[in-house]
Amino acid sequence: MDSKVRAHVLVKGRVQGVLFRYVTKDEANLRGVKGWVRNLEDGRVEAVFEGAKRKVDGMIDFCHYGSPAAKVSSVKVTWEEYT
Repeated sequence: MDSKVRAHVLVKGRVQGVLFRYVTKDEANLRGVKGWVRNLEDGRVEAVFEGAKRKVDGMIDFCHYGSPAAKVSSVKVTWEEYT
C-alpha cells in the first residue's frame, strides 16, 4: 500500500488564463487526490496535493504540462507532513 504524502507545488510559466487550475482540479479528482489549487499574484499557480504517493507523484508529473494551452517553465515541489 502506498504511503500518504503531501506536496506543495509552485508552477511557473504561462499557467494563468489557460484553464490550468480547472484542468488540474479535474485531474486530481479523477486520480482521487485531495487538495487545492490557486493563482498567485506573480503569475504562478500554487497547489497542494495529498494522497497516496504514486497518485501525488502523478499529479506532480501532470503539472509539468497542465492544460493544452499552458507553457510550463518550472515546477517546484516541497514535501510537507501529510494531514
